[in-house]
Amino acid sequence: MFRLLSENLTLKLISLAFAIVLWFFVMGERRHEVSHIVPVTYKGVPEGLIIANQVPGSAEVAISGPRALLSHLAVGDMAIVVNLAGVEAGVTSFKRLEESLQIPAGLTVTRISPAYVDVKLERIRDKQVPVRVVLSGEPAAGFRVRHVRVVPPRVTISGAESELKTVSEVVTEGIDLAGVRESFAQTVSLSHSRPFTSLKTQRTVEVQVQISADPGGRSAGSWPQEGR
Repeated sequence: MFRLLSENLTLKLISLAFAIVLWFFVMGERRHEVSHIVPVTYKGVPEGLIIANQVPGSAEVAISGPRALLSHLAVGDMAIVVNLAGVEAGVTSFKRLEESLQIPAGLTVTRISPAYVDVKLERIRDKQVPVRVVLSGEPAAGFRVRHVRVVPPRVTISGAESELKTVSEVVTEGIDLAGVRESFAQTVSLSHSRPFTSLKTQRTVEVQVQISADPGGRSAGSWPQEGR
């Protein structure tokens, strides 16, 4: 038995060493899978159109391949790019998002979530709406707001047609009247927080508040505003 084991011992040791090296090589090259969150960017929006729906800003991407390649994957350089060039108004579904990913040869994208992106494009329109002044607090005792004037009284909103239909006014930042005894004019910012429309050019307005003595007093909410 011992003699059988000792025959060609050198050759057997070489074979064993080769098998061990091969095993480590196979184990090292076995495919692994990792997941990363990568940004989704949208480019080439046609002139005169605007994205008019909530679209994902990132996606979870699962990538498989040899451990060595995965360890050198430059995740910071990865991005899914949705090219909207030439797309017309309406809803367009973009699939096969992995085709825009730049990954080394030998790696494979096995899963993307979301698997597709629906992009709704609408034509950009303009709409003029009135400005509503927001006042808070009460003037000093014996004084009241007699008149409020805003310049300009109307401003232009620009953006998606569907959202413009729901915009009826723009409001100013709050103006505090607490303890005020005399008329004043103040430049204030406009507030418009909608996802698919925005103020076109006018960002501020001048608000002129006329204060007068009035022992009877009226609440700050009863003032007349010019231009409404």
